[in-house]
Amino acid sequence: MNDPPIVSVILPFYNSEKTLENAIQSIVNQSFKDLEIILIDNSSTDSSQEIARKFCEFDPRAKLFSVEKRGVVYAANKGLEKARGKYIARMDADDVSVLSRIEKQVHFLEERKDIGLVSGLVIYIGGTSNEGFSKYVDWSNRIIATEDIYKNQFVEYPLVNPSIMFRRELYERYGGYVDGDFPEDYEFFLLLQSEGVKMAKVDSLVLEWSDFPNRLSRTNDKYSQDAFFKIKAKYLAKWLKKNNPNHPEVVIWGGGKLSRKRSAFLKDHGIIIKAFVDVKKDNSSTIYYKNIYSFKNSFILSFVSNRGARDEIRHFLNQNGFKELIDYLICA
Repeated sequence: MNDPPIVSVILPFYNSEKTLENAIQSIVNQSFKDLEIILIDNSSTDSSQEIARKFCEFDPRAKLFSVEKRGVVYAANKGLEKARGKYIARMDADDVSVLSRIEKQVHFLEERKDIGLVSGLVIYIGGTSNEGFSKYVDWSNRIIATEDIYKNQFVEYPLVNPSIMFRRELYERYGGYVDGDFPEDYEFFLLLQSEGVKMAKVDSLVLEWSDFPNRLSRTNDKYSQDAFFKIKAKYLAKWLKKNNPNHPEVVIWGGGKLSRKRSAFLKDHGIIIKAFVDVKKDNSSTIYYKNIYSFKNSFILSFVSNRGARDEIRHFLNQNGFKELIDYLICA
């Protein structure tokens, strides 16, 4: 019982009495048995702690820790401190892991020594009717290979956080989640990407992902689109310094108010916006998109987030001799 387990599953929770039992049970029932379940109660006021304690009474692999109510980042980091496993898996209190999830992810990391973090496919099981959320899940499930995850790192978080498993040494080397006015899971992902950590997904379902009205991503400003773009700008500027031959100058594809607003965050990190590209020319700083010759020697960042526009822009640039990651980058 004193030997460290292969996997530590970290599951923070707060007032999750309606979903917590199913979440924990999905880990208890995993086909892979050499694991511990780190349950972090973030000062719940409902029956959540009692539910967690019952699992601990019947399964010695489950361990319950209570922490002061300082948010999910604090609770998750406390879980990381307690974890003893070679691999660390994340789990949320309102989701369900498929029974082969841990086995598949451990096997993947054992076989692929070059991969530091692995995720998998998820299914959106609802809780609310949200077309945007469903489309995000569909997009994420198409981003599987290491090179695609890298290429899309600034589009959106291409991994679903409660589906990830990573090597313990990544935590020991880079630390845990950072608490700030930004989504901590995306920041952790971008940090690892900036350090050259390779990531991939098992090409099969690993998680049933819920979207309830009280989910933090719906209720907390740190998960707003502006918060995503602010933290994105920090790591994007770092990436550009290393990869943009015309650093610090860039051309932004997207002349609308939203694209200009989001790309403006780059200025705080020393990036100079040379011009904007749009479907029309409304002032001297905007380039009509078909005047391809006007930005042949510039590095292009696309901040257009309209549905379907991302693929259209990528296709247009590829057709005109631009190479992704070398001449341009999709960022929305």
